[in-house]
Amino acid sequence: MISGKMTVVDAYAVKEQGGNFEKFTYELPAIGEEDIDIEVKHVGICHSDLSMAKNEWGMTSYPFVGGHEGAGIVKAVGSSIKHVVPGDRVGLGWHAGYCNTCNNCTSGDHNLCKSSEPTIVGRHGSFGRIVRAKGISVIKIPDALDLADVGPLFCGGVTVFNPLVQYNITPLSKVAVVGIGGLGHLALMFLRAWGCHVTAFTSNPEKAEECLKLGAHDTLNSRKPEEFEAHKGEYDLILVTVNVKLDWDAYLSLLAPKGRLHFLGAQQSVELPVFPMLFSQLSTSSSPVGSPVVIRKMLEFCARHNIKPKTEHFPVEQINEAITHLEEGKARYRIVLDF
Repeated sequence: MISGKMTVVDAYAVKEQGGNFEKFTYELPAIGEEDIDIEVKHVGICHSDLSMAKNEWGMTSYPFVGGHEGAGIVKAVGSSIKHVVPGDRVGLGWHAGYCNTCNNCTSGDHNLCKSSEPTIVGRHGSFGRIVRAKGISVIKIPDALDLADVGPLFCGGVTVFNPLVQYNITPLSKVAVVGIGGLGHLALMFLRAWGCHVTAFTSNPEKAEECLKLGAHDTLNSRKPEEFEAHKGEYDLILVTVNVKLDWDAYLSLLAPKGRLHFLGAQQSVELPVFPMLFSQLSTSSSPVGSPVVIRKMLEFCARHNIKPKTEHFPVEQINEAITHLEEGKARYRIVLDF
């Protein structure tokens, strides 16, 4: 609730490493001129929330309030905020603020800002009834998109959409997606609407038919490199959404000249054979979430093509059950908590 100048927030937090989420109340100071307070209605659960809750990346502060795929209604704005007003439907992703003065920000690459403020690093995220963010990190949601299901687009969605913009993928491109989960299922839908020929790599044969329904033209078993033989030199882009080690030599052999192997999963290290890459001018790369302008373009694209994440909903009171469901690999394909 908002009371006077102080905002009291009812949330769910992990209070120590290895703990479960439990009820937690904290206070926000008076709203600043660049601040926006969002009343959270729905919030996606991302694997990054789990990694942060467990301090796997060594940058978690406890008590930890996760949630960086929030969707809700603007509750209050600071005096300098002009692009949203109270009552607007908005979303908040991985970043809750940017410096807006560095070369990256002034070039439109806010997601590469070295002084950016991650929503769940050093601050409390959207696993609370109110989340506070700054400026253009808060983005209006098109009327055509359902508030209940849009949250996962603000992290998972833009993560797979961003490479399509960055690397000038065209409707003539042949693109493969490795790993059809929270990120991969959205990549299939985006790429099909983009006009590309789309191949889904999955280790789960039961998902093959579902991949076709999501937008893939064909599927290959990611654990059977012998199936790759007929597709060598075929793909302009391969998006890797998994964080497990695979036979990267085999995947590089699938790339067409000047093709790109692009990592979106949190790989710790990758060994690649440079010599065969040299002769076909192959590239490897990676990228984080997108800038505010890319997020807006993605939302417009989804509205135009009627794309929405495949979601499973849990009441926020069942947050620990929802996380267990995710950890056990049962999510199809993104989990959303409802306040």
